[in-house]
Amino acid sequence: MPRRAPLHSSLACIAACALALSAAPARAAPEARIHELAQQEKAPLLDTLRDLVNIESGSKDAEGLARLAALIGERLTRLGGKVEIIEPADIYRMEDTPEKPGAMVHAEFKGTGSKRIMLIAHMDTVYLRGMLKDQPFRIDGERAYGLGIADDKQGVALILHTVAMLQALKFADYGTLTVLINGDEEISSPGARSTITRMAGEQDAVFSYEGGGEDGRLRLATSGVGSAYLTVDGKASHAGSAPDRGVNALVELSHQVLQLSDLSRRDQGLTLNWTVSQAGTNRNVIPAHASAQGDARALKVSDFAELEATLQQRVKTQRLPDAKVQLRFEVRRPPLEPTPASRRLAANGTAIYEKLGLPLKVFDVASGGGTDAAFAALKTGAAVIEGFGLSGYGAHSNDAEYVKLETIVPRLYLSARMIMDVSQDKVK
Repeated sequence: MPRRAPLHSSLACIAACALALSAAPARAAPEARIHELAQQEKAPLLDTLRDLVNIESGSKDAEGLARLAALIGERLTRLGGKVEIIEPADIYRMEDTPEKPGAMVHAEFKGTGSKRIMLIAHMDTVYLRGMLKDQPFRIDGERAYGLGIADDKQGVALILHTVAMLQALKFADYGTLTVLINGDEEISSPGARSTITRMAGEQDAVFSYEGGGEDGRLRLATSGVGSAYLTVDGKASHAGSAPDRGVNALVELSHQVLQLSDLSRRDQGLTLNWTVSQAGTNRNVIPAHASAQGDARALKVSDFAELEATLQQRVKTQRLPDAKVQLRFEVRRPPLEPTPASRRLAANGTAIYEKLGLPLKVFDVASGGGTDAAFAALKTGAAVIEGFGLSGYGAHSNDAEYVKLETIVPRLYLSARMIMDVSQDKVK
């Protein structure tokens, strides 16, 4: 006959089981509350998107950017942040840099913990003043359309409503929660890049709210974008009667482009392609000036430095010694490179999405253009993740830019949960 357990052991077992069962709902309740808040924030977020879209804010539209910065700053102040408008000071001058790039909206929320987290997005668009009338805010089925809605006004809205959710939860376990909204991202952040890099260097995690593409992917890598500008000054003369008295800038430019055309290392993700050239004024005049532009892409920060050094060395070899050759290289954006820290944090995001019954793709191989996340990653050991924004399509298009409404709740939930998990040191 089997031995019966003592009565006190059975009672202890029953009590332990009962305690476990009663504890399960308590553990699930906070996550359910977060999801409930995300659902409640959907309609207000759409109202915010309407307000953001209705202010035109092209990268060189100083008035529109100032209006939008004031609106975003006022919203962040109402949420309890210490807000300042930062005018660019340390400006990286490029071919298309305006005299005064757009300002940044910076807000800081003080918490009770130790972790430092930064959320970034941009408020400028590629559009010109007056184009809003052709692409106003509207909702059609499961899509919200509007000028700049996908790139990147949805990112601004997500940040605002993520912070609102944290405030509703009375969550402040972070040390600091920093928000930085950039006003010149679409022209390669000439005024904001140094600020982004400096502030990101003080963080434990940086989340960038560019759109998640059509499939809602997170990105741990983006391509670096560079530009090469080659100019040649020669001497004009009559092409028929006195060609030898001139210095043919076109001939020297052709020589330079040919000797600078084999620098791509496609197997390593480094490319340089000459794409634009100009020379001469008239058929019968030896050209006194010629120029060319090249597009460069890289997957590693160090590749751009090596490429520029090689370019500068090679242009010293001239076909026409009397020509004046100059080469200028711009790093429009460095590449974002994946790190063990960003992979761990992205895996945490995948697990959060799994609890919602949704897949979450994470890409750690660069594709497409660069973003401000790359500036954030330049001088930090913190995890930097791109693509926290809504799924959508049509960025930079004249009439078809939209975001998918069904991604609002999952993205708000993901954003809030990731901030909470980093704050509470749950990411291993």
